[in-house]
Amino acid sequence: QVQLVESGGGLVQAGGSLRLSCAASGRTFSSYYMGWFRQAPGKEREFVTAISRTGTTTYYADSVKGRFTASRDNAKNTVLLQMNSLKPEDTAVYYCAAGDNTLGFPLSALGKYDYWGQGTQVTVSS
Repeated sequence: QVQLVESGGGLVQAGGSLRLSCAASGRTFSSYYMGWFRQAPGKEREFVTAISRTGTTTYYADSVKGRFTASRDNAKNTVLLQMNSLKPEDTAVYYCAAGDNTLGFPLSALGKYDYWGQGTQVTVSS
């Protein structure tokens, strides 16, 4: 069991940058693969990025590839999402998620994650 708290959201202009943080409780952070998802009003929650337990492997949705970078610091129980070249369509509530199950889904699937943060709002103005 792990508790997740996101921070770093805010309002930025198109082309700007934000860095989101996800702080995890407990002493077994490195046991979890981590993901970021986002949900805009009226839309389904969608995959943004995922990072392996060691941080050596990352996956990105096509919509953010080349602009977003995920990283983690297991010593600090923290995962980061650096977002550059932000676009208005990036506007959404961003959620941090953690999982350690062996369900047969890719890391981009919602069903792969067991724990979720409360979300942080990212708004990109045009």
